[in-house]
Amino acid sequence: MKKIVAFLAAFTIVLSGCGNSNNMKESEAAPKNMSNETRNSPRLEQINSPQKKQVDISKAETNHGKTKIETLGFLEPIEAKQSIRDVQESVNDLTYVAFFSYQVNKDGSLKPIKDYAALQEVKKSKAMPMMVLTNFIDGNFSPEIAHNIFTDKTASKTLIGSVISTMKQKGYKALNIDFEHIKEKDRELYNGFLETIIPQVQKEGFKVSTALAPKTSDEQKGPWHGAHDYKRHGELADFVVLMTYEWGWSGGPPMAVAPVPQVEKVVKYATSVIPPEKIVMGAPLYGYDWTLPYKKGNKFAKRVAPAEAHDLALKEDATVKYDNESQAPFFNYKDDNGKEHVVWFENEQSAEAKNQLVKKYKLRGLAYWVLGEPFPENWTLLRDQFNITHK
Repeated sequence: MKKIVAFLAAFTIVLSGCGNSNNMKESEAAPKNMSNETRNSPRLEQINSPQKKQVDISKAETNHGKTKIETLGFLEPIEAKQSIRDVQESVNDLTYVAFFSYQVNKDGSLKPIKDYAALQEVKKSKAMPMMVLTNFIDGNFSPEIAHNIFTDKTASKTLIGSVISTMKQKGYKALNIDFEHIKEKDRELYNGFLETIIPQVQKEGFKVSTALAPKTSDEQKGPWHGAHDYKRHGELADFVVLMTYEWGWSGGPPMAVAPVPQVEKVVKYATSVIPPEKIVMGAPLYGYDWTLPYKKGNKFAKRVAPAEAHDLALKEDATVKYDNESQAPFFNYKDDNGKEHVVWFENEQSAEAKNQLVKKYKLRGLAYWVLGEPFPENWTLLRDQFNITHK
């Protein structure tokens, strides 16, 4: 298939490509096919929809015959104490904690990150630390760095050696290769790089996964999609992570971050060329607050955690509405300066809709972007419905 110090801006720029072909008119920010409900407690009451009959699933009903899955949570270890808190909030519900990210330099060396404190916390838990390798630099992914690594044998050899030595030295147990915004013509070069690095890392006893931009066919072109060969990645890697989020992104028009119909189209394609037991579907732990009217070039929308969105709706006495098509909640409010806003976010019902896709397609599991965004209902629901694989 989904997102650095002022990391908010960088993250939205980075991941915008994952959904940049999924445009939505501003008038669609408040769809007609929706149900209204005010959220008065941490768990949103079940909403009856004229289009889709929603089914409540109680803990008692899910305790038996739970699906066994793997879960992955991406972590941005910016500040030590905060990183430790971010890990502690969800580590017991995760198979892997993925440290985003070790950035590749042109010569194949790695730019280190401040991961020591959070790594020690993960090592005390049942989760496994995962190293994330990217071609990220100066606020975006670099096609030039990727191309150089693919074509310079010395740089490639240096990189592979750096990755393996870093993983051994720091105690990482798995690797995620997240090269994005690659030149479309470099598709086979990227495949060749993966054919070289993956077996060498696996030989050292580490699991290797790759991150895939959300595609619905192999014909989907462009810098974000064209160079990602779903079938070949599925053959080479232990598993893949579909970046099924950022249809709604902070620099684009207001809409759900991960609308279920679009996510399902990506999953359908992925399972047609990759065994489902090798597919981990991405899910967002965040939403966005847009100032209206939206206009291209406006100030980027603010990223908001689900718990933050909930509190804001209560503060503003806003009515939370549920879009039955995208299967995501949103609400409108007016700020202290009289400006209109729309907030699209995640809640228990939207998380449940994504969990159902994992069950329906018998996927390997779920990958969450990004830890540190409070969403307690998600973790409760996850535990109620799945058995999480641990080391």
